Amino acid sequence: MSMTRTELRDSGARQGAGILESRLTSLGREEFARDVWGRTAALTRGADDFSDVFSTAAVDDLISRRGLRTPFLRVAKDGSTLPESSFTAPAGVGATVADQLDDTALWRAFEGGATLVLQALHRTWEPVAELVSALGRELGHPVQANAYVTPPQNRGFDAHYDVHDVFVLQIEGTKRWVVHEPVLPDPLRDQPWTGHRAAVAERAAHDAPHLDTTLRPGDVLYLPRGWLHSAQARGEVSVHLTLGVHVWTRYALAEHLVRAALADLADDPSMRRSLPLGAGGPLLEAGGPDSVNGTAGPSGVPDAPDAPGTVNGRANGSGSATDLVRERLLAAVADADPAPSFHRAHRSLARPAPLGPLAQLAALNSLGPASPVRLREALEPRLEGTRLFTRVGYLDFPADDLVPVARLLGGQVRTAGDLGLDLAGRLLRAGVLVPADR
Repeated sequence: MSMTRTELRDSGARQGAGILESRLTSLGREEFARDVWGRTAALTRGADDFSDVFSTAAVDDLISRRGLRTPFLRVAKDGSTLPESSFTAPAGVGATVADQLDDTALWRAFEGGATLVLQALHRTWEPVAELVSALGRELGHPVQANAYVTPPQNRGFDAHYDVHDVFVLQIEGTKRWVVHEPVLPDPLRDQPWTGHRAAVAERAAHDAPHLDTTLRPGDVLYLPRGWLHSAQARGEVSVHLTLGVHVWTRYALAEHLVRAALADLADDPSMRRSLPLGAGGPLLEAGGPDSVNGTAGPSGVPDAPDAPGTVNGRANGSGSATDLVRERLLAAVADADPAPSFHRAHRSLARPAPLGPLAQLAALNSLGPASPVRLREALEPRLEGTRLFTRVGYLDFPADDLVPVARLLGGQVRTAGDLGLDLAGRLLRAGVLVPADR
């Protein structure tokens, strides 16, 4: 199936399907991965009813009753972000914070045409947090969530692109979206649209849009990173939720590969040596003062001789310090393993499922063979040898515990007795195991 142009689809939730298939798109996982993911914008009409995830009542609750502070909210008007001081105030007696949201100031700004942007909803609103956590596990890429609340007939931000993929979920009202193809395909995180401002403005002003449509409640629009977009509310208040997917890239994997190689090079004495005096001069040129023909040892004294006609196994005078370093680096890259660094970074970009300290203590104090327990969700557990890595740290196990730990990771543990009480207690204390509903 070709998806070179956006296709509009009607969707029905599928029994047993994941978040992607049952709530965000009508496509199966493999079809989405092959034809849409990172390739093209895609619109799904009536993907799902999202009232269980977010609503206008949730917006009011967050702004006026939850004690939110900046930066959990931004306010924008006419394409510019308003200063935080214009919509925050001190919390009053008993609280010394000075930047809590001021609901009166926000009402006035909203009535005057400002867009409210509720940021990091995956940390502040439980239904959104659950959706984001499940989607992140399903995609294998970190996910965040923001909500945009726009007054009638108002535009939020000018045409721009994001450096992460986005699923736009229309919650309330309607909003017109105009989407153009990228000026910079697949931008990295340090390549924001502001670095291509003129090209973005030119394309938005003069090129035919890839998509010009109005989203209604239940519709979902997928935008890969780099795709230009702007949006305007219609005749009523518009609320939409954005699920931002911070995709891992080949470039990111290359960064971890090089990082692993550099860590290995730190154990190479020749790479730890000082460059000679005059390092800002002709040092990097072939035959310069640190050419392989004159490489000094740690004390500035030339190394012991190599084989006749060679230094470090290379022809005399044949290269610069740069050549030597490049050779060693390429060799290190060939042998380096990026997996440990990559997995650490992946674990650090999200948090595990919530844990109730009081419920945890009660479970520990009443622990018995029949106590129902389960692995805490969203831990990203990874057992390497005798060490279990998770988002709450790592644990080392004796050999006798490895089989029950593997069974726990495989979803085969139902009670503390399945693990043994000592191991279950240790995992409860570590925040890896949590009490389960009967």
